[in-house]
Amino acid sequence: MKKFLSKYFPILPVGLILIPIMFFHSCANTKQAPSGGPKDSIPPVIVKIKPLPGVIGVPVHGATFEFTFDEYVKVKDPKNIFLSPPLTKAPKNKIKGKSLIIYFEDDLDSNTTYTLDFTDAIQDNNEGNLYPGFTYSFSTGETIDSMYITGVVQDCNTLQPVKGATVMLYKDLADSAIFNSRPTAAVKTDDWGFFSLRNIADTTYRLYAIKDDAGNNLYDPDTDLIAFIDSIIRPVNTVNDSIFELKKMDMKDTVNCLARKAEYELSLFKEKGSKQMIKNHGRTGDRSGFISFSAPRAHIDTMWISGIAADRLITQFNTRRDSLEIWINDQRPMPDTLHLFVNYRKTDSTGLRSPYSEHLKLFVEGVGKKKSRSQKVEKSHSDSICTLTLTAEPETIQEIGYKLEFKNPIINEKFDSLRFYALNPKQQEVTATYTVEPDSTDIKVYYVHPVETLLSGYEYFLKIPQGSFRDITGFYNDSTEVKVTLPTDEKLSTLNLNLIDVKNKYIVELQDENRSNVLRTYVVDSDRLITIPYLKSAKYCIRITEDVNRNSMVDGGDLLEHRAPEKVKYYKTGDNVPFNVPESSEVTQDINLAEIFKN
Repeated sequence: MKKFLSKYFPILPVGLILIPIMFFHSCANTKQAPSGGPKDSIPPVIVKIKPLPGVIGVPVHGATFEFTFDEYVKVKDPKNIFLSPPLTKAPKNKIKGKSLIIYFEDDLDSNTTYTLDFTDAIQDNNEGNLYPGFTYSFSTGETIDSMYITGVVQDCNTLQPVKGATVMLYKDLADSAIFNSRPTAAVKTDDWGFFSLRNIADTTYRLYAIKDDAGNNLYDPDTDLIAFIDSIIRPVNTVNDSIFELKKMDMKDTVNCLARKAEYELSLFKEKGSKQMIKNHGRTGDRSGFISFSAPRAHIDTMWISGIAADRLITQFNTRRDSLEIWINDQRPMPDTLHLFVNYRKTDSTGLRSPYSEHLKLFVEGVGKKKSRSQKVEKSHSDSICTLTLTAEPETIQEIGYKLEFKNPIINEKFDSLRFYALNPKQQEVTATYTVEPDSTDIKVYYVHPVETLLSGYEYFLKIPQGSFRDITGFYNDSTEVKVTLPTDEKLSTLNLNLIDVKNKYIVELQDENRSNVLRTYVVDSDRLITIPYLKSAKYCIRITEDVNRNSMVDGGDLLEHRAPEKVKYYKTGDNVPFNVPESSEVTQDINLAEIFKN
């Protein structure tokens, strides 16, 4: 027996393996494919880092960092491996076995603390489970900077968080730094717009955020959104691994993500431009043209058209003063080319706005070749009348009235010739009264307001007789009439906004649940009850803007003028912004504006 065991023992392990395999096929379930087991939902884990976090004395040239995981991984998005302060070229990476190796094409700066941040950059090789993120600090000097700040970045109009914005700190406190140099420290915002800038020096900074389309960590006002804190900041908190705000969060964990405290709130906006010049010009009609500017608040000293008397010109800037409409109040035939001369304030090489003169040629559309005598210009009926449009919406007629808009400015009007009347449910005619209000921003627009409260079941008519108006072309209008009946759907509801403690001028807007469409707009400067009728059952949002410059419009900011966008707040019911308006109901919301805008 002993000889037998010594002779055959070496093959026993092989037999123990082969025998089950020989019988496996006959025992297997041939009706169902073998299962691969439960799907792996566990993200990869770092098991080794070389060198260890917090290393000092890292060489400025040829530095590499190795992160070894418990499984094979791949880089999903290299842009989400972010180095702070950023170099001219982004970090490079390569995979070696289960390790991710980070290296740099540019030399690092000496005596500088760096952080490498992984956010949505790495996933496992098989199931695509995302690594939740990690921040790794090292220094090319003898110490690691230990301060940090936190904050959120949001859209200035919707107050929704902005993911992937670049938050930047500058030790250079000059306004030009953000245009010309890369930041002292930077980080990307997460899904909730939250950021923590860690391992920064205890010193003073300027704080900015940009939506960096080019990915070069420089602000480009032509393409990027910008946000800033209009004061010099200094960090007051020290990095510690136990600090809640510095931990990497599961972005699906709403409770914890919202529980993080933000020191700073930055609102992204799009600048209208700061360098002033004439951007475009043209002819919009036989007696009309336009000039557009590259920046708002254009200043024109003098302007004239060759051969046209100065008192024959009618001009109108838009509210931002970056576009000017021009009309000629003269019935004489106009030349194919108008020669316009403009003296205005243009941005010079020093960045200041200085007097400058330009000669602009305004061509009639299609003019460029000399017309033959046989060519005729065909004119439509609209070319020989005072063109106008009259519109009204059943849901808003009581508040806004009829909108009367002319193609050209009018020079003769008979508003008292308008006829406003109603037919009651018995089809009996009832005379109604009205008032006329010119639009505050457009000389071609007027509003005709009903005086009496409109009644359900009545048909309301506004008729404009022929010849009531004459515009700068010298022609009169055709007659037109618009009928409006109030909505009769019993499922529609009414929303009452009781605005109290109104200390400034505000713009109140009713928006849809997604904050993407403005449904109604009101401008208030005193306590007031706003009644909004004929609303469908849905969720709505109320956006309120503090109209600081009192121009009745929502204004953005200006970086060089240190002017932030006008402050926007959303009315909340509890912790919720959208609120529900049930069908067939009357909902009243009391809104204390001083309380909402106290911070």
